[in-house]
Amino acid sequence: MISWGAERFEAEGLCFGHGTDNAWDEALSLVLFVLSLPWDSDVSILQRSLSTDEQSRITSLFDRRINERIPAAYMIGEAWFAGLSFAVDPRVLVPRSPIAELIESGFSPWLKTSPATVLDLCTGSGCIGIACAHYFPEARVVLSDISVDALEVAEQNIQRYQLSERVIIAESDLFAGLCGQRFDLIVANPPYVDAEDLADMPSEFLHEPAIGLASGIDGLDFTRRLINEALDYLTEEGSLIVEVGNSWLALEDAFPAISFLWIDFERGGHGVFLLTTQQLRAHRLSLDID
Repeated sequence: MISWGAERFEAEGLCFGHGTDNAWDEALSLVLFVLSLPWDSDVSILQRSLSTDEQSRITSLFDRRINERIPAAYMIGEAWFAGLSFAVDPRVLVPRSPIAELIESGFSPWLKTSPATVLDLCTGSGCIGIACAHYFPEARVVLSDISVDALEVAEQNIQRYQLSERVIIAESDLFAGLCGQRFDLIVANPPYVDAEDLADMPSEFLHEPAIGLASGIDGLDFTRRLINEALDYLTEEGSLIVEVGNSWLALEDAFPAISFLWIDFERGGHGVFLLTTQQLRAHRLSLDID
């Protein structure tokens, strides 16, 4: 069934990139969901016989995946990020940021010490902030988003990991709802898709909330504001880590005086930068001088 599903997905030209990057894993996720089996099941399950009902339910999901172009993560209501499972639905983007690799490594070698306070800006499902809370067990984390719908999903995931004592949510347009707070680490996977890329996106992305993707003609409407305001919300030794994807060239053109540190990833991904409090202060001073 998995092989058959993968062959159908390939033949129909489906797009992968919402938790999986190939047809086999996409089909596998749907089959395991129907059979109520975990991702780490023993390979021997591949030889398991399926009942007529199970085959019918799997076929139905395969058909929906093809005909409606719904990402598998939405169909099963779950996605994995930084080794953790998160509840997802069309109110939030499907977790897929390369920032997961940074979190799993404790942001080494980029952070000198473990952050005591973390802000996950544009949190969506809460995956970045909750993963930070998992890998930094002493940290206090704020999950912030302008979308009330997204924060409802994030709250589900806070409860899933019983983190309500250390992780809180905040409804906020950028920093508007966070006045007076400062953080050792601000991590953001904001909307950064430019108008041209947005128009060319495969159908699967149309199931995601547009507010989490689109950010103006060059993809930087949100990030410009973030860079100009972040200094007021970082501690003296703080760091800002932001994903801007394909908009990284436009960002360098927009801020030619800033020396962005672009992070390399072993597992793939690009367009993630780091700026320190000192760099943001220098940027602020340059604006004042101008």
